[in-house]
Amino acid sequence: MANDSPTQLAPSSRWYAKLTRKHWLTLNGAFLGWIFDGYEALALIMVLPALMHSVLTRGQMSSLPLYAGLVIGITLLGWGIGGLVGGVLADYVGRKPMMMWSVLAYAILTGCTAFSGSLVYLCAMRFLTGLAMGSEWSTGIALIAETWPREARAKGAGFLQSGFGWGTLIAAVAWYALTSADPFGADNWRVIFVIGALPAFFVLYIRRGVDESEQWQEAVRNKQWSATGSAAVSDQHAKRPFTLKQVFSERESVRRIVLTTVLSIVTIVGWWAVSSWLPARTAELAKQEHVVNAGHWISSVSIVYTVGAIIAYMLSGFIIDSVGRRWFLFLGFAGSLATTVLAYGWISSVEGMLAIAAINGFFTLGCTFAWLAIYPAELFNASVRSTATSFVFNSARLVAWVFPILSGSMIKSLGGVSHAALMFGSVYVIGMILPWFLPETKDLGLPEDALPENSNAVQG
Repeated sequence: MANDSPTQLAPSSRWYAKLTRKHWLTLNGAFLGWIFDGYEALALIMVLPALMHSVLTRGQMSSLPLYAGLVIGITLLGWGIGGLVGGVLADYVGRKPMMMWSVLAYAILTGCTAFSGSLVYLCAMRFLTGLAMGSEWSTGIALIAETWPREARAKGAGFLQSGFGWGTLIAAVAWYALTSADPFGADNWRVIFVIGALPAFFVLYIRRGVDESEQWQEAVRNKQWSATGSAAVSDQHAKRPFTLKQVFSERESVRRIVLTTVLSIVTIVGWWAVSSWLPARTAELAKQEHVVNAGHWISSVSIVYTVGAIIAYMLSGFIIDSVGRRWFLFLGFAGSLATTVLAYGWISSVEGMLAIAAINGFFTLGCTFAWLAIYPAELFNASVRSTATSFVFNSARLVAWVFPILSGSMIKSLGGVSHAALMFGSVYVIGMILPWFLPETKDLGLPEDALPENSNAVQG
Protein backbone atom coordinates (compact mmCIF):
# COMPACT_ATOMS: atom_id res chain seq x y z
CA MET A 1 0.00 0.00 0.00
CA ALA A 2 1.63 3.21 -1.09
CA ASN A 3 1.84 6.16 1.21
CA ASP A 4 1.78 9.29 -0.95
CA SER A 5 1.65 11.85 1.87
CA PRO A 6 4.85 12.49 3.82
CA THR A 7 8.44 12.41 2.67
CA GLN A 8 10.83 9.84 4.13
CA LEU A 9 13.41 11.29 6.47
CA ALA A 10 16.86 10.01 7.38
CA PRO A 11 16.91 8.39 10.85
CA SER A 12 18.97 10.00 13.61
CA SER A 13 21.76 8.06 15.30
CA ARG A 14 20.30 8.85 18.71
CA TRP A 15 16.56 9.02 19.04
CA TYR A 16 16.72 11.41 22.01
CA ALA A 17 19.32 13.79 20.51
CA LYS A 18 16.86 16.62 19.77
CA LEU A 19 14.81 16.38 22.96
CA THR A 20 14.80 19.42 25.26
CA ARG A 21 13.50 20.07 28.76
CA LYS A 22 10.29 21.47 27.23
CA HIS A 23 9.64 18.19 25.41
CA TRP A 24 9.88 16.27 28.67
CA LEU A 25 7.63 18.78 30.48
CA THR A 26 4.99 18.32 27.79
CA LEU A 27 5.27 14.54 28.05
CA ASN A 28 5.06 14.74 31.83
CA GLY A 29 1.85 16.77 31.70
CA ALA A 30 0.12 14.41 29.28
CA PHE A 31 1.59 11.39 31.09
CA LEU A 32 0.12 12.40 34.45
CA GLY A 33 -3.26 12.95 32.81
CA TRP A 34 -3.19 9.43 31.42
CA ILE A 35 -2.26 7.99 34.81
CA PHE A 36 -5.65 9.19 36.03
CA ASP A 37 -7.40 7.72 32.99
CA GLY A 38 -5.74 4.35 33.60
CA TYR A 39 -6.55 4.48 37.29
CA GLU A 40 -10.21 5.16 36.55
CA ALA A 41 -10.47 2.41 33.93
CA LEU A 42 -9.17 -0.39 36.16
CA ALA A 43 -10.57 1.00 39.42
CA LEU A 44 -14.10 0.41 38.18
CA ILE A 45 -13.26 -3.17 37.15
CA MET A 46 -11.48 -3.92 40.44
CA VAL A 47 -14.20 -2.66 42.77
CA LEU A 48 -17.16 -3.74 40.64
CA PRO A 49 -18.07 -6.88 42.65
CA ALA A 50 -18.03 -5.00 45.98
CA LEU A 51 -19.65 -1.95 44.41
CA MET A 52 -22.52 -3.94 42.92
CA HIS A 53 -23.22 -5.60 46.26
CA SER A 54 -23.67 -2.13 47.76
CA VAL A 55 -26.01 -0.68 45.13
CA LEU A 56 -28.06 -3.65 43.91
CA THR A 57 -31.23 -4.81 45.60
CA ARG A 58 -31.60 -8.42 46.68
CA GLY A 59 -33.76 -9.13 43.66
CA GLN A 60 -31.22 -7.60 41.26
CA MET A 61 -28.33 -9.67 42.66
CA SER A 62 -29.47 -12.72 40.68
CA SER A 63 -28.57 -10.80 37.49
CA LEU A 64 -25.28 -9.35 38.79
CA PRO A 65 -23.20 -10.02 35.61
CA LEU A 66 -25.82 -8.27 33.49
CA TYR A 67 -25.91 -5.18 35.73
CA ALA A 68 -22.12 -5.16 36.02
CA GLY A 69 -21.91 -5.17 32.22
CA LEU A 70 -24.46 -2.35 32.13
CA VAL A 71 -22.31 -0.15 34.42
CA ILE A 72 -19.23 -0.78 32.26
CA GLY A 73 -21.22 -0.16 29.08
CA ILE A 74 -22.68 3.12 30.39
CA THR A 75 -19.15 4.29 31.27
CA LEU A 76 -17.92 3.46 27.77
CA LEU A 77 -20.89 5.24 26.20
CA GLY A 78 -20.16 8.44 28.12
CA TRP A 79 -16.45 8.07 27.41
CA GLY A 80 -17.15 7.74 23.68
CA ILE A 81 -19.50 10.73 23.43
CA GLY A 82 -17.26 12.92 25.59
CA GLY A 83 -14.20 11.91 23.61
CA LEU A 84 -15.77 12.79 20.27
CA VAL A 85 -16.95 16.19 21.47
CA GLY A 86 -13.70 16.94 23.30
CA GLY A 87 -11.57 15.84 20.36
CA VAL A 88 -13.37 18.22 18.02
CA LEU A 89 -13.15 21.09 20.51
CA ALA A 90 -9.41 20.50 20.96
CA ASP A 91 -8.95 21.26 17.24
CA TYR A 92 -10.76 24.58 17.74
CA VAL A 93 -9.81 25.89 21.20
CA GLY A 94 -6.49 24.06 21.60
CA ARG A 95 -5.05 20.96 23.25
CA LYS A 96 -4.12 22.56 26.57
CA PRO A 97 -7.54 24.05 27.54
CA MET A 98 -9.35 20.81 26.75
CA MET A 99 -6.89 18.80 28.82
CA MET A 100 -7.38 21.12 31.79
CA TRP A 101 -11.16 21.02 31.72
CA SER A 102 -11.26 17.28 31.10
CA VAL A 103 -9.09 16.50 34.13
CA LEU A 104 -10.97 18.88 36.43
CA ALA A 105 -14.44 17.62 35.49
CA TYR A 106 -13.32 14.00 35.69
CA ALA A 107 -11.85 14.49 39.18
CA ILE A 108 -15.04 16.03 40.55
CA LEU A 109 -17.36 13.45 39.01
CA THR A 110 -15.36 10.35 39.93
CA GLY A 111 -15.27 11.67 43.51
CA CYS A 112 -19.06 11.89 43.42
CA THR A 113 -19.20 8.21 42.44
CA ALA A 114 -18.02 7.40 45.97
CA PHE A 115 -21.47 8.42 47.23
CA SER A 116 -23.37 5.93 45.05
CA GLY A 117 -26.25 4.31 46.89
CA SER A 118 -28.36 3.06 44.00
CA LEU A 119 -27.88 1.63 40.52
CA VAL A 120 -29.48 4.68 38.89
CA TYR A 121 -27.15 7.14 40.67
CA LEU A 122 -24.14 4.96 39.89
CA CYS A 123 -24.97 4.76 36.18
CA ALA A 124 -25.52 8.52 36.04
CA MET A 125 -22.13 9.21 37.64
CA ARG A 126 -20.39 6.68 35.40
CA PHE A 127 -21.89 8.28 32.28
CA LEU A 128 -20.93 11.81 33.33
CA THR A 129 -17.43 10.71 34.37
CA GLY A 130 -17.01 9.09 30.98
CA LEU A 131 -18.08 12.32 29.28
CA ALA A 132 -15.41 14.23 31.20
CA MET A 133 -12.62 11.70 30.64
CA GLY A 134 -13.10 11.23 26.92
CA SER A 135 -11.06 14.13 25.51
CA GLU A 136 -7.97 13.35 27.61
CA TRP A 137 -6.87 10.68 25.14
CA SER A 138 -6.77 12.69 21.91
CA THR A 139 -5.29 15.87 23.41
CA GLY A 140 -2.32 14.03 24.91
CA ILE A 141 -1.65 12.13 21.68
CA ALA A 142 -1.83 15.30 19.59
CA LEU A 143 0.53 17.20 21.91
CA ILE A 144 3.24 14.54 21.75
CA ALA A 145 2.88 13.98 17.99
CA GLU A 146 3.11 17.71 17.27
CA THR A 147 5.87 18.67 19.71
CA TRP A 148 8.31 15.75 19.76
CA PRO A 149 10.85 15.30 16.92
CA ARG A 150 10.17 12.57 14.37
CA GLU A 151 12.82 10.11 15.55
CA ALA A 152 11.50 10.30 19.13
CA ARG A 153 7.78 10.64 18.38
CA ALA A 154 6.78 6.96 18.64
CA LYS A 155 8.89 6.48 21.77
CA GLY A 156 7.29 9.52 23.40
CA ALA A 157 3.82 8.24 22.51
CA GLY A 158 4.73 4.86 23.99
CA PHE A 159 5.93 6.52 27.19
CA LEU A 160 2.71 8.54 27.23
CA GLN A 161 0.63 5.39 26.86
CA SER A 162 2.54 3.84 29.77
CA GLY A 163 0.87 6.44 31.99
CA PHE A 164 -2.36 4.51 31.44
CA GLY A 165 -0.59 1.36 32.60
CA TRP A 166 0.90 3.03 35.67
CA GLY A 167 -2.58 4.30 36.51
CA THR A 168 -4.03 0.80 36.32
CA LEU A 169 -1.16 -0.46 38.49
CA ILE A 170 -1.84 2.23 41.11
CA ALA A 171 -5.51 1.21 41.13
CA ALA A 172 -4.62 -2.47 41.53
CA VAL A 173 -2.14 -1.79 44.35
CA ALA A 174 -4.55 0.57 46.12
CA TRP A 175 -7.34 -2.03 45.99
CA TYR A 176 -4.95 -4.75 47.16
CA ALA A 177 -3.96 -2.60 50.15
CA LEU A 178 -7.57 -1.78 51.00
CA THR A 179 -8.76 -5.39 50.78
CA SER A 180 -5.79 -6.56 52.86
CA ALA A 181 -6.17 -3.98 55.63
CA ASP A 182 -9.97 -3.79 55.27
CA PRO A 183 -10.32 -0.39 57.03
CA PHE A 184 -13.91 0.29 55.91
CA GLY A 185 -15.24 -3.20 55.27
CA ALA A 186 -17.94 -3.28 52.59
CA ASP A 187 -17.32 0.41 51.85
CA ASN A 188 -13.65 0.05 50.86
CA TRP A 189 -14.61 0.66 47.24
CA ARG A 190 -15.70 4.21 48.07
CA VAL A 191 -12.11 5.10 49.03
CA ILE A 192 -10.95 4.14 45.53
CA PHE A 193 -13.18 6.78 43.98
CA VAL A 194 -12.21 9.39 46.57
CA ILE A 195 -8.57 8.84 45.55
CA GLY A 196 -9.72 9.38 41.97
CA ALA A 197 -10.73 12.94 42.86
CA LEU A 198 -7.10 13.96 43.51
CA PRO A 199 -6.37 14.88 39.86
CA ALA A 200 -8.23 18.16 40.43
CA PHE A 201 -4.95 19.53 41.80
CA PHE A 202 -3.14 18.45 38.63
CA VAL A 203 -4.86 21.24 36.67
CA LEU A 204 -2.49 23.71 38.35
CA TYR A 205 0.48 21.85 36.85
CA ILE A 206 -1.04 21.81 33.36
CA ARG A 207 -1.49 25.59 33.50
CA ARG A 208 2.17 26.15 34.33
CA GLY A 209 4.10 23.29 32.74
CA VAL A 210 2.46 22.57 29.38
CA ASP A 211 2.56 24.83 26.30
CA GLU A 212 0.10 24.85 23.43
CA SER A 213 1.06 23.01 20.24
CA GLU A 214 2.76 25.40 17.81
CA GLN A 215 2.25 22.95 14.94
CA TRP A 216 -1.52 23.00 15.48
CA GLN A 217 -1.52 26.79 15.70
CA GLU A 218 0.44 27.03 12.45
CA ALA A 219 -1.86 24.60 10.64
CA VAL A 220 -4.92 26.64 11.64
CA ARG A 221 -3.20 29.95 10.89
CA ASN A 222 -2.17 28.77 7.42
CA LYS A 223 -5.58 27.19 6.76
CA GLN A 224 -4.17 23.71 6.12
CA TRP A 225 -7.54 22.02 5.84
CA SER A 226 -6.37 18.85 4.09
CA ALA A 227 -7.20 15.95 6.41
CA THR A 228 -4.30 13.71 5.40
CA GLY A 229 -1.89 16.13 3.73
CA SER A 230 -2.22 14.10 0.54
CA ALA A 231 -4.18 16.77 -1.30
CA ALA A 232 -4.05 20.55 -1.34
CA VAL A 233 -7.17 22.47 -0.42
CA SER A 234 -8.19 25.61 -2.28
CA ASP A 235 -6.97 28.95 -0.94
CA GLN A 236 -10.52 30.25 -1.32
CA HIS A 237 -11.60 28.86 2.09
CA ALA A 238 -12.15 31.99 4.15
CA LYS A 239 -14.07 30.03 6.76
CA ARG A 240 -12.79 26.87 8.39
CA PRO A 241 -14.85 23.77 7.56
CA PHE A 242 -16.17 21.64 10.43
CA THR A 243 -13.35 19.25 11.40
CA LEU A 244 -15.49 16.09 11.23
CA LYS A 245 -16.58 17.18 7.74
CA GLN A 246 -12.91 17.69 6.82
CA VAL A 247 -12.07 14.17 7.90
CA PHE A 248 -14.86 12.66 5.80
CA SER A 249 -14.39 14.90 2.74
CA GLU A 250 -11.35 13.13 1.25
CA ARG A 251 -11.37 9.59 -0.08
CA GLU A 252 -8.00 8.67 1.43
CA SER A 253 -8.97 10.15 4.80
CA VAL A 254 -12.23 8.16 4.84
CA ARG A 255 -10.34 4.96 4.03
CA ARG A 256 -7.85 5.54 6.82
CA ILE A 257 -10.39 6.49 9.44
CA VAL A 258 -12.71 3.55 8.64
CA LEU A 259 -9.92 0.98 8.83
CA THR A 260 -8.35 2.39 12.00
CA THR A 261 -11.77 2.72 13.64
CA VAL A 262 -12.52 -0.96 12.99
CA LEU A 263 -9.11 -1.85 14.46
CA SER A 264 -9.95 0.33 17.45
CA ILE A 265 -13.25 -1.52 17.88
CA VAL A 266 -11.29 -4.78 17.93
CA THR A 267 -9.05 -3.33 20.67
CA ILE A 268 -11.92 -1.98 22.78
CA VAL A 269 -14.16 -5.05 22.43
CA GLY A 270 -11.21 -7.30 23.16
CA TRP A 271 -10.44 -5.55 26.42
CA TRP A 272 -13.84 -4.63 27.81
CA ALA A 273 -15.69 -7.79 26.72
CA VAL A 274 -12.82 -10.24 27.31
CA SER A 275 -9.87 -9.08 29.41
CA SER A 276 -11.98 -7.07 31.87
CA TRP A 277 -13.42 -10.42 33.03
CA LEU A 278 -9.99 -11.73 34.06
CA PRO A 279 -10.62 -10.94 37.76
CA ALA A 280 -14.00 -12.69 37.52
CA ARG A 281 -12.37 -15.74 35.91
CA THR A 282 -9.76 -15.78 38.67
CA ALA A 283 -12.56 -15.68 41.22
CA GLU A 284 -14.24 -18.66 39.50
CA LEU A 285 -11.00 -20.66 39.64
CA ALA A 286 -10.48 -19.74 43.30
CA LYS A 287 -13.99 -20.94 44.09
CA GLN A 288 -13.43 -24.21 42.23
CA GLU A 289 -10.18 -24.80 44.13
CA HIS A 290 -11.72 -23.69 47.45
CA VAL A 291 -8.99 -21.08 47.88
CA VAL A 292 -9.40 -19.31 51.22
CA ASN A 293 -8.26 -15.80 50.24
CA ALA A 294 -9.70 -15.35 46.75
CA GLY A 295 -9.35 -11.55 46.94
CA HIS A 296 -5.58 -11.91 47.32
CA TRP A 297 -5.32 -13.91 44.10
CA ILE A 298 -7.63 -11.56 42.18
CA SER A 299 -5.55 -8.54 43.19
CA SER A 300 -2.28 -10.33 42.47
CA VAL A 301 -3.41 -11.35 38.99
CA SER A 302 -4.54 -7.77 38.27
CA ILE A 303 -1.22 -6.32 39.42
CA VAL A 304 0.85 -8.77 37.38
CA TYR A 305 -1.44 -8.18 34.39
CA THR A 306 -0.89 -4.41 34.52
CA VAL A 307 2.88 -4.84 34.94
CA GLY A 308 2.88 -6.77 31.67
CA ALA A 309 0.98 -3.92 30.00
CA ILE A 310 3.40 -1.29 31.32
CA ILE A 311 6.35 -3.23 29.91
CA ALA A 312 4.60 -3.30 26.52
CA TYR A 313 3.93 0.45 26.65
CA MET A 314 7.52 1.32 27.52
CA LEU A 315 8.87 -0.88 24.72
CA SER A 316 6.16 -0.16 22.13
CA GLY A 317 7.80 2.90 20.59
CA PHE A 318 11.07 1.03 20.09
CA ILE A 319 9.36 -2.10 18.73
CA ILE A 320 7.06 -0.23 16.35
CA ASP A 321 9.96 1.82 14.98
CA SER A 322 11.86 -1.41 14.43
CA VAL A 323 9.26 -3.68 12.80
CA GLY A 324 6.89 -1.04 11.43
CA ARG A 325 3.31 -0.11 12.26
CA ARG A 326 1.56 -2.89 10.36
CA TRP A 327 3.69 -5.72 11.70
CA PHE A 328 3.31 -4.33 15.22
CA LEU A 329 -0.47 -4.41 14.88
CA PHE A 330 -0.47 -7.93 13.44
CA LEU A 331 1.79 -9.33 16.15
CA GLY A 332 -0.09 -7.50 18.91
CA PHE A 333 -3.48 -8.91 17.93
CA ALA A 334 -2.03 -12.37 17.26
CA GLY A 335 -0.51 -12.39 20.75
CA SER A 336 -3.82 -11.24 22.22
CA LEU A 337 -5.69 -14.08 20.55
CA ALA A 338 -3.18 -16.68 21.68
CA THR A 339 -3.04 -15.52 25.31
CA THR A 340 -6.83 -15.20 25.48
CA VAL A 341 -7.16 -18.87 24.47
CA LEU A 342 -4.57 -19.77 27.11
CA ALA A 343 -6.17 -17.71 29.88
CA TYR A 344 -9.76 -18.80 29.33
CA GLY A 345 -9.38 -22.15 27.62
CA TRP A 346 -6.37 -23.86 29.17
CA ILE A 347 -5.60 -22.38 32.58
CA SER A 348 -7.44 -24.22 35.35
CA SER A 349 -5.84 -22.85 38.55
CA VAL A 350 -5.19 -19.49 40.18
CA GLU A 351 -1.46 -20.24 40.06
CA GLY A 352 -1.67 -20.78 36.32
CA MET A 353 -3.65 -17.56 35.88
CA LEU A 354 -0.99 -15.65 37.80
CA ALA A 355 1.69 -17.15 35.54
CA ILE A 356 -0.06 -16.13 32.30
CA ALA A 357 -1.34 -12.73 33.51
CA ALA A 358 1.75 -10.68 32.60
CA ILE A 359 1.96 -12.11 29.07
CA ASN A 360 -1.77 -11.60 28.57
CA GLY A 361 -1.47 -8.01 29.82
CA PHE A 362 1.52 -7.38 27.54
CA PHE A 363 -0.67 -8.04 24.51
CA THR A 364 -4.33 -7.35 25.41
CA LEU A 365 -3.83 -4.15 27.41
CA GLY A 366 -0.33 -3.28 26.20
CA CYS A 367 0.31 -3.76 22.48
CA THR A 368 -3.32 -3.51 21.38
CA PHE A 369 -3.67 -0.08 23.01
CA ALA A 370 -0.16 1.25 22.35
CA TRP A 371 -0.74 1.50 18.59
CA LEU A 372 -3.64 3.88 19.21
CA ALA A 373 -1.27 6.36 20.83
CA ILE A 374 1.24 6.18 17.97
CA TYR A 375 -0.27 5.31 14.61
CA PRO A 376 -3.51 7.32 14.03
CA ALA A 377 -1.78 10.64 14.80
CA GLU A 378 0.66 9.90 11.96
CA LEU A 379 -2.16 9.50 9.44
CA PHE A 380 -3.88 12.90 9.75
CA ASN A 381 -3.00 16.58 9.46
CA ALA A 382 -2.58 18.87 12.51
CA SER A 383 -5.77 20.86 11.83
CA VAL A 384 -7.89 17.71 12.29
CA ARG A 385 -5.53 15.46 14.26
CA SER A 386 -7.38 15.60 17.58
CA THR A 387 -10.74 15.13 15.85
CA ALA A 388 -9.50 12.16 13.82
CA THR A 389 -7.69 10.35 16.64
CA SER A 390 -10.61 10.99 18.96
CA PHE A 391 -13.04 9.60 16.37
CA VAL A 392 -10.91 6.50 15.89
CA PHE A 393 -10.78 5.76 19.60
CA ASN A 394 -14.11 7.05 20.87
CA SER A 395 -16.45 6.06 18.06
CA ALA A 396 -15.20 2.54 18.77
CA ARG A 397 -16.51 2.97 22.30
CA LEU A 398 -19.89 4.03 20.92
CA VAL A 399 -20.01 0.71 19.11
CA ALA A 400 -18.29 -1.43 21.72
CA TRP A 401 -20.22 -0.21 24.78
CA VAL A 402 -22.90 -2.85 24.18
CA PHE A 403 -20.41 -5.72 24.23
CA PRO A 404 -19.78 -5.77 28.01
CA ILE A 405 -23.55 -5.95 28.44
CA LEU A 406 -23.80 -8.77 25.89
CA SER A 407 -20.84 -10.49 27.49
CA GLY A 408 -22.39 -10.20 30.95
CA SER A 409 -25.66 -11.61 29.62
CA MET A 410 -23.84 -14.51 27.95
CA ILE A 411 -21.88 -15.26 31.12
CA LYS A 412 -25.15 -15.58 32.98
CA SER A 413 -26.74 -17.81 30.33
CA LEU A 414 -23.63 -19.96 29.79
CA GLY A 415 -22.92 -20.29 33.50
CA GLY A 416 -19.33 -18.98 33.43
CA VAL A 417 -16.83 -16.53 32.02
CA SER A 418 -14.70 -18.77 29.78
CA HIS A 419 -17.12 -19.52 26.93
CA ALA A 420 -18.17 -15.88 26.52
CA ALA A 421 -14.56 -14.65 26.66
CA LEU A 422 -13.37 -17.13 24.04
CA MET A 423 -16.28 -16.27 21.77
CA PHE A 424 -15.64 -12.51 21.91
CA GLY A 425 -11.87 -13.07 21.79
CA SER A 426 -12.18 -14.26 18.19
CA VAL A 427 -12.50 -10.58 17.24
CA TYR A 428 -8.69 -10.39 17.35
CA VAL A 429 -8.55 -12.22 14.00
CA ILE A 430 -9.92 -9.07 12.33
CA GLY A 431 -7.09 -7.09 13.89
CA MET A 432 -4.55 -9.38 12.26
CA ILE A 433 -5.94 -8.77 8.76
CA LEU A 434 -6.80 -5.05 8.46
CA PRO A 435 -3.36 -3.46 9.16
CA TRP A 436 -2.12 -4.59 5.75
CA PHE A 437 -4.60 -2.24 4.05
CA LEU A 438 -3.17 0.87 5.77
CA PRO A 439 -0.08 2.91 4.79
CA GLU A 440 3.21 2.22 6.56
CA THR A 441 4.46 5.37 8.34
CA LYS A 442 7.72 4.06 9.77
CA ASP A 443 10.52 6.68 9.43
CA LEU A 444 8.10 9.17 7.85
CA GLY A 445 7.20 12.74 8.79
CA LEU A 446 3.70 13.83 9.73
CA PRO A 447 1.22 14.46 6.86
CA GLU A 448 1.49 18.25 7.13
CA ASP A 449 5.26 17.97 6.57
CA ALA A 450 4.53 17.09 2.92
CA LEU A 451 2.46 20.22 2.31
CA PRO A 452 4.37 23.15 0.79
CA GLU A 453 4.93 25.85 3.41
CA ASN A 454 1.89 28.12 3.66
CA SER A 455 0.38 26.39 0.60
CA ASN A 456 -3.07 26.91 2.04
CA ALA A 457 -2.46 30.30 3.55
CA VAL A 458 -4.78 33.14 2.72
CA GLN A 459 -3.12 35.45 0.25
CA GLY A 460 -3.56 38.94 1.69
